[in-house]
Amino acid sequence: MKATLVIENISKLITLKGENRPRVGKEMREIGLIENGIVAVDGDKIIYVGEGNLPSHIEVNDDTVFIDGTGKTVTPGLIDSHTHLVHGGSRENELSMKLKGVDYLEILKKGGGIHSTVKATKEATFQELYKKAKKSLDIMLSYGVTTVEAKSGYGIEDFDVELKQMKVAKKLDEDHPVDVISTFMGAHAIPEKYENDPDKFVDIIIKEMIPEVSKKGFAKFCDVFCEEGVFSIEQSRNILEAGKKYGLIPKIHADEIKPLGGAELAADIGCITADHLVAASEEGMKRMAEEKVIANLLPGTSFNLQSGNFAKARKLIEIGVPVSLSTDYNPGSCPTENLQLIMSFASLIMKMTPEEVITAVTINGACSLGLEIEKGSIEEGKKADLVIFDAPNLNYIIYHFGINHVEKVVKDGIVIK
Repeated sequence: MKATLVIENISKLITLKGENRPRVGKEMREIGLIENGIVAVDGDKIIYVGEGNLPSHIEVNDDTVFIDGTGKTVTPGLIDSHTHLVHGGSRENELSMKLKGVDYLEILKKGGGIHSTVKATKEATFQELYKKAKKSLDIMLSYGVTTVEAKSGYGIEDFDVELKQMKVAKKLDEDHPVDVISTFMGAHAIPEKYENDPDKFVDIIIKEMIPEVSKKGFAKFCDVFCEEGVFSIEQSRNILEAGKKYGLIPKIHADEIKPLGGAELAADIGCITADHLVAASEEGMKRMAEEKVIANLLPGTSFNLQSGNFAKARKLIEIGVPVSLSTDYNPGSCPTENLQLIMSFASLIMKMTPEEVITAVTINGACSLGLEIEKGSIEEGKKADLVIFDAPNLNYIIYHFGINHVEKVVKDGIVIK
């Protein structure tokens, strides 16, 4: 076997080696650390992971690229498994309202929030959306993210805009080094014209939108904002069950603001993830643990909304719920592409250990997108998505917050940054 790339003398190599499944409980602290590690890559695949020098069966030549990992920490490529990547406009004008204590649902009633983004996304051309989202992907990549989930949801009743968002995501997946995984989220808000008859809009999503999304192959997942004033438990159930019938894997924005029962619904339906969970009940958490629904936590949103409430990460981990972490990058409630900052929030605010944090943004992130066979850990046969941090250890990455620790990103075996 010939290596096209070798990273050697790695001070701290975090492999996350193990079974290709979500890690739970104490497993989230087992990160497969190797000191004085070495990784060899052939093309876009990892062919060797170990300690010390390369074994004799791995050949190198003048064309092999060598990188010195002395003093560095190397991890799998980071996975941001909950974003609203493709959208028009921004919402910095809402900052003054937030500073005065106006909550998200009230901003929504005033015509702000998602409604203003829907307008901006509708007015933006394909090329404008592409350019804006590409800029965000470039930033994400610079912070070590190699795979991103991207939701639609800013067209709502205008299905052409929903399709435009997903087409942009598809084109970015084809063009950009970062892998973009698409989620259909037509059920992001109730359009104003259906406020008095939301079930009619639910019927449109189920009977018209979902079948077309499935037919065109534009999305892997179906998501819904299950929340007071948005989609009820029963409406959310109907939408996600319809998505399942058409091959779309269910995800759910659950119990972000009110304890509506979204966590319980996620367990009942068999969602791959339930996201947010700030107000999730203990019963809902237990049901998620039983069904191995991944809790995708978004501390950046709680931080930005300044609600004072964060998901109970420690409780979720202790009762056996697998946890992943994401930015929730979007123009309103969490306008940041910096997953490293989210990692620090998860540790400093939600009290996750650094080991639990790196598990959450690698192998558990991969599991939350159904990609654990090829991503999320540094093992032979997996994609060569790697991050070289200019940091002596994992704790330093979390502790020294607010900056970018990435020195190089390897995507599909190619040194990108």
